[in-house]
Amino acid sequence: MEFKPYPFSAKKYAARLPRLDNGVETKRHAVTIVGGGPVGLAVALGLANHGVPSVLIEADDSVCYGSRAICISRRSLEIIERLGAVDGFLKTGLPWAGGRSFYRDTEVLHFEMPQDDNQKLPPMVNLAQYHIEQFLLDAAQRKSDLIDIRWQTRVSAIDSRVDGATLKLATPEGDYSLNSDWVVACDGGRSTIREALGLQLKGTSYEGRYVIVDIELESDRPTERLAYFDASSNPGSTVLVHKQPDNVWRIDYQLRDGEDAEQAVKPESVIPRVQSLLDMMGERGAWSPIWITIYKANALTLESYRHDRVLFGGDAAHLVPIFGVRGANSGIDDADNLAWKLAFVVRGLASEELLESYSDERVFAANENLSYGTKSTEFMAPPSFAFELMRQAVLSLAVKHERVRSLINPRQTSAITYTASSLNTPDAEPGAFAAGPVPGAVLGECPLTIVEGGNATEAHLTDLVAPSFTALHFSEDGKVPEEFVALEASLRREGLPFKLIAVTSHLHPETKRDHNWDHTGRLFSMYGARPGTVYLVRPDGHVLGRWHAAAAADIAAAVRHVLQK
Repeated sequence: MEFKPYPFSAKKYAARLPRLDNGVETKRHAVTIVGGGPVGLAVALGLANHGVPSVLIEADDSVCYGSRAICISRRSLEIIERLGAVDGFLKTGLPWAGGRSFYRDTEVLHFEMPQDDNQKLPPMVNLAQYHIEQFLLDAAQRKSDLIDIRWQTRVSAIDSRVDGATLKLATPEGDYSLNSDWVVACDGGRSTIREALGLQLKGTSYEGRYVIVDIELESDRPTERLAYFDASSNPGSTVLVHKQPDNVWRIDYQLRDGEDAEQAVKPESVIPRVQSLLDMMGERGAWSPIWITIYKANALTLESYRHDRVLFGGDAAHLVPIFGVRGANSGIDDADNLAWKLAFVVRGLASEELLESYSDERVFAANENLSYGTKSTEFMAPPSFAFELMRQAVLSLAVKHERVRSLINPRQTSAITYTASSLNTPDAEPGAFAAGPVPGAVLGECPLTIVEGGNATEAHLTDLVAPSFTALHFSEDGKVPEEFVALEASLRREGLPFKLIAVTSHLHPETKRDHNWDHTGRLFSMYGARPGTVYLVRPDGHVLGRWHAAAAADIAAAVRHVLQK
């Protein structure tokens, strides 16, 4: 059986040299991003949304090869929509909302992720990383005036200082150096930048290994996460199966103790194992292998994501087990958190201290993800005989006892709430809000009607998140206190991105100010809001503070606290 090429064909890009003076680029850059994967591209797009230019360094000559990251969460889709790249994800990706787990030949779990009429995006879509990178790259190329992508360019050394960094770069066309005020390291699990700075990831590295195989197979089977424990095709071990676009299927199967990894990835070892799995699943169609690699679960993180003028994101900052699909999704969340903060610092709108909150919040998020990822890994790939016995007991009991079945399901990735963030403005009175996202949480989704210039459009609450601070003022008639209007004008004169948005419980065509109408009647109750309630939202969609009877001074103080100037 021969390997087939991917249905997707990546365009190749050549290296080019900038203008040099004695081997040093003549232009000093505000931000240089190392790594052109999903996280690096998301950082570049996020900065561009704030008008901040960047140089993106990528060692390869195209988007990646192989499925790699394949599951994109609803939260990531919200972020990607703000980056201007979501259309391709939704058009090509395969949405799913649940999955099934089997013990031998018996289904022991059918789980579903939260999904209701308030949502506009699916809980998850399956999309191979080469598609993910291509759609983000397409968006970046539409902003080529702000994003300078340099292919076939590899970092050979870095001189990091308190006022910036110098990168030594190697290309097929010649070597040169580049000076940058800030460097964002998104260069993966084997980060050159991390190694050059002598930094180490800390945590747990598991011995269990998985073979990852992409195959081409036509099938009408629905898209869902499939997990097989002690399957006849892989006795004593675990198999995961995900359907992808273009008739590509991703199969991950655990190697047994003592199996030789080098031998395990050879086609003559992989093909019979995959065939046995497909026979067990009842898939009778012709298939062909496309890509084979091996994976080892790690639960590791840097202790800090900021080191002088170097900032880390994605796998360069943390390595999360694949179970629960937190790898690429946590990296996209890193990019969303970092981009607005770095943009505000570069533009002189905030002090450098704002970037400490990037590290604090995302290290907290990494530890949350690692906690759940570790629990899932210990079940999916038991690290010891004791864990193996526990898993065997749970699976055996789950055949007849529904109450233990939840132990089988790895909790899927979800948006992180920065409960202890130094940026938050705590509620003035504990328990004052009966509902709604707390400071540090992301906005909960809900349909609403946007009324602009007399034109009404059905939309969703997250459509209001912008590259600015956003104050949502709830009222019955859309009338906003004059002090809030004056605050908006004052902050804008200072160059601070700030939007004051009226949210009404009734449609008021005569209201002069553009507003947003809670046409479902659900939003006010979801947010525990009443006339006069204000939610202040960060550029990344996290709630900064909320008040039932806010004064303009309260909102101004919350914004000033973030900027710390």
